[in-house]
Amino acid sequence: MSNFSKIGVLASTLFMSFSLLANNLFKAEDVFSLEYANDPQISPNGKQVVYVRNSLDIMKDNKNRNLWLVDTKTGEQLPLFSDNKQYSKPRWSPDGKKIAFVSNLSGSYQIHVHYLNENRTALVSQVQGGISSLTWSPNGDWLAFSQKVKGKPTVISKMPKKPKGAKWADPVIVIDQAYYQADGRGLIKPGYQHIFVIPSTGGTPRQITSGNYHHRGTLAWTKDNKSIVFSANRIEDWEYKSLEGSLFQVEVNSGKLTQLTDQAGKEFNPVFSPDGKKLAFLSTSGELNPYRNAKLNIMEWSDKKSKMIAKDFDRSIQDPQWLSTSKLAIAYDDFGKRKIAVITTKGKVTDLTDSASGTTIGRPYISGEFSASTEGKIAYTHGSAQRPADVAVVTSKKKVKQLTQLNEDTLGHKTLGKVHEINYKSSFDGEPIQGWYITPPNFDPSKKYPLILEIHGGPHLAYGPHFSAELQRFAAEGYVVFYDNHRGSSSYGERFAMLLKYKYSSKEDFADHDSGVNAMVDLGFIDEDNLFIAGGSAGGIATAYAIGLTDRYNAAAVVKPVINWLSKVLTADSGLRQIPAQFPGMPWDNVEHYWERSPMSLVGNVTTPTMLMTGTEDLRTPMAETEQYYQALKLRKVDTVLVKVPGAPHGIAGKPSRLIAKVENILAWFEKYKK
Repeated sequence: MSNFSKIGVLASTLFMSFSLLANNLFKAEDVFSLEYANDPQISPNGKQVVYVRNSLDIMKDNKNRNLWLVDTKTGEQLPLFSDNKQYSKPRWSPDGKKIAFVSNLSGSYQIHVHYLNENRTALVSQVQGGISSLTWSPNGDWLAFSQKVKGKPTVISKMPKKPKGAKWADPVIVIDQAYYQADGRGLIKPGYQHIFVIPSTGGTPRQITSGNYHHRGTLAWTKDNKSIVFSANRIEDWEYKSLEGSLFQVEVNSGKLTQLTDQAGKEFNPVFSPDGKKLAFLSTSGELNPYRNAKLNIMEWSDKKSKMIAKDFDRSIQDPQWLSTSKLAIAYDDFGKRKIAVITTKGKVTDLTDSASGTTIGRPYISGEFSASTEGKIAYTHGSAQRPADVAVVTSKKKVKQLTQLNEDTLGHKTLGKVHEINYKSSFDGEPIQGWYITPPNFDPSKKYPLILEIHGGPHLAYGPHFSAELQRFAAEGYVVFYDNHRGSSSYGERFAMLLKYKYSSKEDFADHDSGVNAMVDLGFIDEDNLFIAGGSAGGIATAYAIGLTDRYNAAAVVKPVINWLSKVLTADSGLRQIPAQFPGMPWDNVEHYWERSPMSLVGNVTTPTMLMTGTEDLRTPMAETEQYYQALKLRKVDTVLVKVPGAPHGIAGKPSRLIAKVENILAWFEKYKK
């Protein structure tokens, strides 16, 4: 073989190796191939799990939701409904022979009941839509649900009669509610959420609550099938007291309403024990704090007396479900992970697993859902740093069995970035901070890599070692991605969360992030000349605040931020609830405080090239916030670009193509300023 031939073969081999390597990396289009499970519901006998299987449609740019059954012993999967319709909220009948669910099978979203043995499906309801909290009665004869009942729009003046055939402008909209808009929904149409019952064999739904109040959340039937317990805020000025809520009992036949709790704060998520003698529920204090742990309470149904269980447990308890008359399954977040545990009625907590995860695929937020059977098994969404949620079961003996592998076809042959934990102390006060970093595929610790600091939202939320399509894309392009749970993050107890009270944003949480970057540099494989910063929502605020305090980053991506708290709280959908909990008083009485927390107060220091990105329909951090910052940076002649996402609310990555657009634009911006 000639030298030229040898060179040709070598080049061909190298090209094929490079192509294979590139094909094994996580690419933008791979987002559309991801799947994940949610809402796993275990059968009463513990032998089957019905779950929602979520996939992403590349042609319609949305999510498909189908229902699948999986055997808890064999792992055998069967499609219950797998087509181009949408399915959600599967709920087993008490005898385990039927599954109720919500679907648009008939054209609009209605309640259906599937008879398993007969393999037949019945359309049960003909309602206006918006069905939530679907729940079977203990005898299986009834289904309860909540739904919004339309109200009449406010009218100030009567318009003259329009001539026949005339084309006038749309009528004016008169708003007189304090809480009048919601992100993702726009203007809130008049009406209130009420509870209905309907025969499980179909019929006419009957409204059993009334009044100008919202009745939503978990519905708990009494053992005798005669009443339903629920949570509602029926205080006269409920719009202004969002931290309040009580438990009520409504008689199904008469509509008679009885208030069960009246303590300060909110009582919610009621659930009866198997024998109907005890009612478990959660409660939060009414203190005007941005963060409050949810506590578990047990009410003796005979005398309606309650006591708090595990008062000193410094984590927020979620979704209590009875395993027996003396034990409940719960979830709680702890150090960046969601744990499923058993708690006794005497308050003893025993962890079963910390692998609940994976029901969000964008960023590595804590997530996970479960359901428990009195047979003893618990079905849950099992995820990891490398995979979105599958279905798994865990027993009281802590034995975990994964039942599905939804993403092996997409990710099994991919080389993903590895997730590592890092712990360090904040330079501000020595506070211990937990974080994680993702190293690129085929990582070589002897080399130097560019770093992206990515900051989570909330701020009272938390990241963890969970799968993230967004951060894996950054890693696939050769970046080390660092993220931390700075002070204020959940899953570390009330003290840690409250460190950010009246200090969001501040030099304190900035120090937590900056110290983390320093800790990453100390590892020896970070290129200090190529540091980048990004974040969305509260993370977008923190990013904008950071570049007002430092110029160490080559470029920044500020996504859906608050820039000026004075304007934000009076224009966003969350101001009514945010002002009393997160600030010392009204903005006009505390101008200096609001301004000090605002990134706009530091804009005169900014030199970092900045990409701004916000959805045009965002009502949580309105576009005007982003535009203020864009104009200010342009006036200062800082290199900046504004990316508007048409039709997107605050959940900017709600559609797969938007998630891709978000990440790829950030990557392109950072590449522009890489040295």
